[in-house]
Amino acid sequence: MGLTSRKVLALVVLLAALLFFATIWLWPRLSRRTSRAVFGRVGLLFATQLAVFAAVGLAANHSFLFYGSWADLFGRQQDLGAVMDHSTVGRQLKIVEKQRSPVPGGSRPMAGGQIQKVVVGGRKSGIDSTAFVYLPPEYFRPEYARKTFPASVVLTGYPGTAENLITGLRYPKTAWELSKQGRMQPMILVMLRPTVVPPRDTECVDVPGGPQTETFFAKDLPSAVSGAYRVGVAPRNWGFIGNSTGGYCALKIALHHPDRFSAAAGLSAYYKAAVDPTTGDLFHGNRELRNRADLMWSLDHLPQGTSSLLVTSSRKGEGNLKATQKFIDKVKAPAKVSSIILDSGGHNFNTWRREVSPVLEWMGGRLRPN
Repeated sequence: MGLTSRKVLALVVLLAALLFFATIWLWPRLSRRTSRAVFGRVGLLFATQLAVFAAVGLAANHSFLFYGSWADLFGRQQDLGAVMDHSTVGRQLKIVEKQRSPVPGGSRPMAGGQIQKVVVGGRKSGIDSTAFVYLPPEYFRPEYARKTFPASVVLTGYPGTAENLITGLRYPKTAWELSKQGRMQPMILVMLRPTVVPPRDTECVDVPGGPQTETFFAKDLPSAVSGAYRVGVAPRNWGFIGNSTGGYCALKIALHHPDRFSAAAGLSAYYKAAVDPTTGDLFHGNRELRNRADLMWSLDHLPQGTSSLLVTSSRKGEGNLKATQKFIDKVKAPAKVSSIILDSGGHNFNTWRREVSPVLEWMGGRLRPN
């Protein structure tokens, strides 16, 4: 059973309750001053507290998804589980696993779509990264065999896992539901985390002499996906969505590359590249690169193009409200900006789950299949 499984949470809560009642029931028998009784009391108290702590931790993780799996919790997450030999494969994208879609009828692609785990090889950036590609049911139906689909890159925050986008934020399930209700056109989702050179947080920057992360997301990734799936290569075919660090990346890459992406949504995004021990030296003293990584500076000094941008925040609980309002004020025509401002909501999965549906509906209305 997985770390985020409801069964695991229920079992640990049940165990904590049983230990609590066992402590009450057995305490009179263990009230003696013998060493056996003392060790019994210590053992029961320790086991009960450990079970309660585990239950609280699992409940918090189930709500906020700090960790997506047991391997993630214990630091054993291995993203690059497949090797792609570019000299023999000759492709930028290799499918390594096909998974059922987490929706009713998900075992049948024509009913529930399909999730494919892939390895993307960056020819320009030199970066290889795993990703999950959600293909909607229409992609497999005969009447759509010659049709192309719009696509959106979807990023987690740092140091999240791409699986959280599937199980925690439920992007495929939400896209399937919206499409079934006629509220969103069928759309391909390319889900991954911004940490493509783990464990370093590169803030989607082309680091001088280091990882060329912006090049990977802006050029390699859409090129690889368009080469492997029925997705166009025009800006109107591509969107970018992300939360937290992923939101910053989505907005930045759309602003810097309007020739690649026509729309971007930043959920709880910040607007300037972080520089801390997890990032290392991103700019090596290059002021031009540092300025370019500041979205406020980019809005003031770079052409804004015709991109559509969406930003989210909350009046209570989110720390980016003032910066988000400043960002909105700086966007000028022909670019367009929209926002979702919640009354209350922190920087967590509960908040983002409330925003995923309207964000996908908004994105679906701004992209074109061809």
